[in-house]
Amino acid sequence: MRIPFFKKKAKKQRYTIAFYNLENLFDPEQNKNTLDRDYTPTGIKKWTVERYRHKLAKLSKTIIRIGEEKHPYPPVLIGVAEAENNSVLQALVDTDPMEDLDYGFIHFDSPDERGIDTGLIYRKKFFKVLHAEPLALMVNNAGGIRDTTRDILYVKGELNKELVHIFVNHWPSRRDGDVETEYKRVIAAEEIIQNIKSIKLQELEPNIIVMGDFNDDPSSKSIQVLKEGTSLFNAMETLHIPDSRGTSVYGGKWNMFDQVLISNSFFNFEKNTHSFDTAGIFDHKSLKEKKGKYKGTPYRTFVSHRYMGGYSDHFPVYTVFTFNS
Repeated sequence: MRIPFFKKKAKKQRYTIAFYNLENLFDPEQNKNTLDRDYTPTGIKKWTVERYRHKLAKLSKTIIRIGEEKHPYPPVLIGVAEAENNSVLQALVDTDPMEDLDYGFIHFDSPDERGIDTGLIYRKKFFKVLHAEPLALMVNNAGGIRDTTRDILYVKGELNKELVHIFVNHWPSRRDGDVETEYKRVIAAEEIIQNIKSIKLQELEPNIIVMGDFNDDPSSKSIQVLKEGTSLFNAMETLHIPDSRGTSVYGGKWNMFDQVLISNSFFNFEKNTHSFDTAGIFDHKSLKEKKGKYKGTPYRTFVSHRYMGGYSDHFPVYTVFTFNS
């Protein structure tokens, strides 16, 4: 009797792409060009080398676990916000256990007066950088004076040899009121729209990933302008539940400021391309306050000037892609 041959089903290759606001990742040294005195050993936050190393260790352990409930391997790309300089990102990727994964990073100093910038961390084994540049965000305050906010980081590269365009964002804050500052974030959306239009003049169906802390929810005007102007899919939209779930909390309300939007090109299943699989908020219990009135919210490094010893005031978000081999 002939034994039937059953072909072994190929394992799906999955890759996680994440975004994480690192909540003021400063080194303890004072920089004369930025307003970082609070984050020094003699500053109001008493930011010592020990506290700095403690935060690096916590962030490192978190980053390699982002998305683990959907895919067990560390992210291949991580967009970050609130990183002070090259030094802190180098220290982060050199921290165990990230060091063994051979992560590289891209960062440019921005005109932000506090010196907190965006960056992109990537695994060199899977991602090759072809081009990177900061896109200046030209917005003025109500008085006509330029708001020296964060640049948008643009990176063009190859993920498993497939060309992708990545925009990492940290849009202007709501510090002076969400309605009063809304126009700034709409300008940021329009800046990305114009850059994507330029890309589409050169490529028929470009692969685009726009991620960041947008300081706006998926339903906000700026995000809607971005979607309408680019036809991007917001992978985070259905995850936001204002009463109970998001990535950060303000005034007792959950916000979903941290988001990842992708182009429709990620919904094909052609060979040697990536396809969108799933998205999530990495809100593991270890990243949450365990008791008190803030129970269940992000376990922060500081609450005002009081040191808490936590991770960040934001939860990371992620998307998982399947590689069609």
